[in-house]
Amino acid sequence: MLGFADEALIEVRSGNGGNGCVAFRREKYIPHGGPNGGDGGKGGDVIFCVKRNLRTLAKLRQKHCFKAKNGGDGQGWNRYGADGEDVVIPVPPGTTIRDAETDEIIYDFTTESENSQFTFLTGGNGGWGNVHFKTSTNQAPRHANPGQKGETRFIKLELSIMADVGLVGFPNAGKSSLLTAFTNARPKIAPYPFTTIIPNLGVLRIDDESDIIIADIPGIIEGASEGLGLGDTFLKHITRTACLIFMIDCSDENYKTAYETLCNELASYSDELMEKPRIVLCNKIDVEGGFEHAVEIAETIRAAEPSTQVIPVSVMMGRGMKDAKQAIVKLVTDMENRNQEEETSETKSSFGSGFMESRAYIEDDEDDVQYPGSEN
Repeated sequence: MLGFADEALIEVRSGNGGNGCVAFRREKYIPHGGPNGGDGGKGGDVIFCVKRNLRTLAKLRQKHCFKAKNGGDGQGWNRYGADGEDVVIPVPPGTTIRDAETDEIIYDFTTESENSQFTFLTGGNGGWGNVHFKTSTNQAPRHANPGQKGETRFIKLELSIMADVGLVGFPNAGKSSLLTAFTNARPKIAPYPFTTIIPNLGVLRIDDESDIIIADIPGIIEGASEGLGLGDTFLKHITRTACLIFMIDCSDENYKTAYETLCNELASYSDELMEKPRIVLCNKIDVEGGFEHAVEIAETIRAAEPSTQVIPVSVMMGRGMKDAKQAIVKLVTDMENRNQEEETSETKSSFGSGFMESRAYIEDDEDDVQYPGSEN
């Protein structure tokens, strides 16, 4: 994750089309060979492609302009110009393309699979050569069309990490330690208070066929949604996670209000965050008074949110970690099953009355109907 970058401002240009050619057939025994100027080639496109091995937008920051190749000019003997080479821009999953001026969302790579492509700008068409302009009254046309110009746009790319579970908590709550204990990630951990300054991803292996991606979001502080500390720089990454794990430091003096403060910060950023299923892990129960604090926190949360599961753990000592792992797996599994059921019900409803109505005969005005072959 060195050089982590979740935003990039770039310029993209599609290629210009090649110019058409003005040429005539010149052979010794064919004095009136006629026009044979070829067409220009099409300009290259600007294409975005999803690459799951990418984790940041750092490479796009190093190169600010991405330009496709221009199409080649047409030549004599009806030779067409070569099409310009496309420029393919690789982006990680979860990338959003926005217009740099209006901030309008152009495209969102949320559910696309590996190597999925999106053609953003199309290259200009090549111009016609003079062979296209010959007629019975103009047998020697001396003009051809120029190629169409390509497009130029300034766009902003934003990355929101795609993960199944997002770890939420104040600095030094133990999120990085939990990620290290459950996954193959190795974020920086130290015995003194500090906060992770970049998101970290880890994979929790369930079995040979499935795993869970966990994202350690940099520590939130009170007022983060208003710009304090790291501000809301990394809060957007939580919006893409399916579930949340709240980490509460039971050794902190503000352990009673920690959960409520975290919820308020997330709700201030987006109401949708508070609708995500969650688990609360009360960490550091090995510290003196920590377990009693965890019990107190659990009673408070269960009184307000009976469906929220609260688990006391000690990441450093390994206490309660098996229960926490099982709870995380169950949370994600239940979420996936619920999504599959919703997709199945939507598919069935699409083949109901609405589907049949779309196939029903609709009486149209005969004057407005155009049949194949009647375009002229």
